Amino acid sequence: METEVGRAPAWRRAARLFTAPARDSGVAALRWDLGFYLACLAFALPTALVAEFYGYRVWGNFATVAYGLGALHSGWLLLSARTGRTPPGVLGSRWCGIAAVALLAMILPLLLLVIRRLTGVDWLITPFSWAAQPEVWVIERSADLLLHHGTPYIDVTALNRPPEVNDYTPYGPVMALFGLPRALFGGTPLGDALTDARWMFALAACACVLGTLKLLKWPKVPVGAAQLALACPLTALTWAVAGPDLAIVGLLVLACALAATGRAAWSGLVLALVVSAKLIVAPAAAVLVVFVLVRRGKGLDWPAVGRFASALVATTAALHLPVYLVDPAAFVEHVFRFPLGMGAVRSPAASPLPGHLIAGLGGAGQVTAFVLVGAAAVAMLVWLVRRPPANGSGAVLRIAVGLGALILLTPATRYGYLVYPLVLLGAHLTFRVAEDPAAPPAQQPVSTSS
Repeated sequence: METEVGRAPAWRRAARLFTAPARDSGVAALRWDLGFYLACLAFALPTALVAEFYGYRVWGNFATVAYGLGALHSGWLLLSARTGRTPPGVLGSRWCGIAAVALLAMILPLLLLVIRRLTGVDWLITPFSWAAQPEVWVIERSADLLLHHGTPYIDVTALNRPPEVNDYTPYGPVMALFGLPRALFGGTPLGDALTDARWMFALAACACVLGTLKLLKWPKVPVGAAQLALACPLTALTWAVAGPDLAIVGLLVLACALAATGRAAWSGLVLALVVSAKLIVAPAAAVLVVFVLVRRGKGLDWPAVGRFASALVATTAALHLPVYLVDPAAFVEHVFRFPLGMGAVRSPAASPLPGHLIAGLGGAGQVTAFVLVGAAAVAMLVWLVRRPPANGSGAVLRIAVGLGALILLTPATRYGYLVYPLVLLGAHLTFRVAEDPAAPPAQQPVSTSS
């Protein structure tokens, strides 16, 4: 005969939080919250203890506390829902976990690392002392080069020494703009602290989020969307130690929102900024072209495609051509040859993702990895042709899947790039709510406010 719940062992009562049938969707959502924060905690704690980089360890310590609080809060809400109690006030909201991550795993570690960076040891070949990842230094240096030489790319063959990986700027010319405040106003401790490129990335990302929400008429953002786009460890870690990918994916989401609201030319212009900062997101152009073409649902909108393509091509050319003409060889070396593994120095991007692991099997593995990338590209094109995106959420989803496949299958890539599909999946959920306000949002309350 089954033991009464009140007299069951503690471990069994805890297990019932997950195994007992959910009476409503809110309990299922709280189960997801608890699992999400526990998974994030499992990432943050080892990062705090064994990460190679100083900034990662600082972030890991803050994030362990943040995700631990999120897990405890979610567990409390779940237990309260199971026992029929209503948590009081703001503490009854699922957004408390998001707020804890934003404050403790994003804002505070970034502030501490910016101050720590003023000690001036980041350029040492000692990762355990880095308060900012190398991409931050590289982008700030590229801005200084752009101001003084008209190009953010140095000639690695004229250094009077063998080039090293940090001599390269594997970004488009737009990325240098985020380093301009430091190049113009840095040089003093206060100036350096206020103009750290990570603040610029963060401000750009926040501005893009606000612009997107305004275009979508301020939909009620699902908690699940905020967890994927904001609170997941890749977003929080990137925010604290680096940041460029958040600014770029923010611009990409803004371009999707502009296309979804019929602003084809503006969408093309913003996408040009994205592509001119980081080429990895270029496949998004194919999705947005198809989306702009079919968006109205009443025949093919070729004039809109013309406006989109004209803005995209003209802006991209205007951003690249002046820099290219200053030093064509350096431009090609930094922007194309180095990321493709064909430069004077081999790219260190080598996270243990499927593409890298397959390519590591030898010549046949390398061929197989590139065949898989090609197959994924063909599959995406077939998906676009057979099921073109009917709305903004569909376009964002296809971009997320396409970039996710590219990141997973490319031989030379970083696991941190997975922040792109994660943020885009969060954006997809928000777009979906905006497109159907009557649909129940993902953050339905459980006898509480959320």
